[in-house]
Amino acid sequence: QVQLVESGGGLVQAGGSLRLSCGVSGRSVSRNTMGWFRQPPGKQRELVAHITTGGTKFYIDSVKGRFTISKDNAKNTVYLQMNSLRPEDTAIYYCNVVPFVPDYWGQGTQVTVSS
Repeated sequence: QVQLVESGGGLVQAGGSLRLSCGVSGRSVSRNTMGWFRQPPGKQRELVAHITTGGTKFYIDSVKGRFTISKDNAKNTVYLQMNSLRPEDTAIYYCNVVPFVPDYWGQGTQVTVSS
């Protein structure tokens, strides 16, 4: 059974930082492209960043230079370091394999950025 558990969200002021973690069981992060997704209030879920098995990273334009995705193969965990946060980054953040598998969605972690 595959389980992904996100943590690290919270309430932060604009300009602040948060580090999200995604603990994975049942799939190996070293053998899968892993991604962070987010769903802002009233909007669709979107892919924010992903990291390939070889370590190549992709970011959407709005987070480039502010967010950094990484992974620890030994801990089977994926991270998202978020700096210079903006109110528009407010969303529930999820991790999943890429392309995502619907059955793998966890509860997510809420990130709220106040202005």
